[in-house]
Amino acid sequence: MRQPSPRARRVAVATVSLVMAAGVAACGPEDSEGKDAKASTGGSTPHKGGTLSVLNANAQQDFDPARLYTSGGGNVPSLVFRTLTTRNRENGAAGAKVVPDLATDTGRANKDATVWTYTLKKGLTYEDGTPITSADIKYGIERSFAPELSGGAPYLRDWLVGAADYQGPYKDKKGLSAIETPDDLTIVFHLNKPEGEFPYLATQTQFTPVPKAKDTGTKYEEHPVSSGPYKVVKNENDGEHLVLERNPHWSAATDDQRKAYPDRIDVTSGLDSSVINQRLSASQGADAAAVTTDTNLGPAELAKVTGDKALAARVGTGHFGYTNYIAFNPKVKPFDDPKVRQAISYAVDRSSVVNAAGGSALAEAATTFLPDQKSFGYTPYDLFPAGASGNAAKAKELLKEAGHPDGITVTLTHSNSKDFETSPEIATALQDALKKAGITVKLQGLEENDYGDKIRNVKTEPGFFLAHWGADWPSGGPFLAPIFDGRQIVKDGANFNTGLLNDESVNDEIDSINKLTDLDEAAKRWGALDKKIAEQALTVPLFHPVYKRLYGKDVKNIVISDWTGVLDISQVAVK
Repeated sequence: MRQPSPRARRVAVATVSLVMAAGVAACGPEDSEGKDAKASTGGSTPHKGGTLSVLNANAQQDFDPARLYTSGGGNVPSLVFRTLTTRNRENGAAGAKVVPDLATDTGRANKDATVWTYTLKKGLTYEDGTPITSADIKYGIERSFAPELSGGAPYLRDWLVGAADYQGPYKDKKGLSAIETPDDLTIVFHLNKPEGEFPYLATQTQFTPVPKAKDTGTKYEEHPVSSGPYKVVKNENDGEHLVLERNPHWSAATDDQRKAYPDRIDVTSGLDSSVINQRLSASQGADAAAVTTDTNLGPAELAKVTGDKALAARVGTGHFGYTNYIAFNPKVKPFDDPKVRQAISYAVDRSSVVNAAGGSALAEAATTFLPDQKSFGYTPYDLFPAGASGNAAKAKELLKEAGHPDGITVTLTHSNSKDFETSPEIATALQDALKKAGITVKLQGLEENDYGDKIRNVKTEPGFFLAHWGADWPSGGPFLAPIFDGRQIVKDGANFNTGLLNDESVNDEIDSINKLTDLDEAAKRWGALDKKIAEQALTVPLFHPVYKRLYGKDVKNIVISDWTGVLDISQVAVK
């Protein structure tokens, strides 16, 4: 597993920043469903017809399957682009499973999971009625390697045999020999190393079929050929206004995941988040049949929802695998001493951090690096119990043992952006808590770009800073490997192994788990590895974000899975 591209990180940051913009405290409606999102039909049976409006802050740019960095086919993209596998379109934990899409199953591996074979379903067609073939999927993957179509996930370049230097079909007509298509319905992938989670990777939009004869290169995004239930009829200003209508050649007989209830999907982006929530709250005219896939409710809006039962009934709650944490660089003093790192772990006041992140309605305190979801292999532990408000006495004891009886002074690096999960409010909350333990914290706030450049460069990485991580699919692999696999330390580029950990036993266990094709067994192993790594106190988990989003009063059949944490527009119906 390699670190995601800068584009992917921007997408993740844009999503979570809507949570962080919440401010200092929050209140909200009771979440009687706990971790499981609630499916609602609004008291009536979902039916076909009507127009669904999508109101978003971020434009659906680069609407080309080669350029999109999405997992599970994304949300809007998955209405147009089908892939070999996809996410299960169910609520909560059930939605974190990978299921077949274009393929008949989630893939068949050889003994060591280095060769994966897929068979396409019969009767698959594009929007023009022509058949979808395995060669189209191979071509779709190959064009994602073209430099002019960059932006997608980087895994295939690392995983496929001989793909490291491949430049795509426009420059290399030979194609990738690591992908074989012995017939129109069969596609075979040859990998450099065992990858038991290849079925998850096959949900990425790079696995979308693209007919070579219809490929228009960088202009393909203007009218990509649909393999899903909707086709693009308008794409203005690079995804700022996107209109989708029914693909007449899509068949539910070959697609049991997408309901495709509305006749038309109208996506408007570039809107201010407050405007989006105001429109959804008022739910007038076309906005009554509107949703958002990227705009969270803030504290003031949640307070309004609490006092209005009608509004409270139109809030979807979701959880996505994401962790906000303190990172240590053990190459920098005094963080080279494990007892200093442990002392800070004990001194943290998670209650104040959660409040700074928007309150308990928008953030859940974390003591594990892996998110609190079964699919990741979540194993409960709290190795340095700080309680709700910090254990200053234990922290002082450890500092004394480390040779600092009078405490220490350290610098915490964070972003100055208030729309960022490493915001000044969170840094200040930590500063106040650590002061009680004799730890004087000086704050170093940087502009977002400077902050990212500093913490991702091994030459400039500070000893103590705020960080965050989200997985490309719901598994412990893409969560732990980029952060703790020593072979993924990047010395001359963007590095995500913040603790610069290169532990042979950890690396070996990652390799061992990657060989497993039993994803449930792999999850257990990831959970155990998470706890083992945590013993080194290289990070201090702080919180996991929670998503609360309004939808229009005429929107029915709400499904929110733990894969995406947001409303799945492939399932909704409108009056």
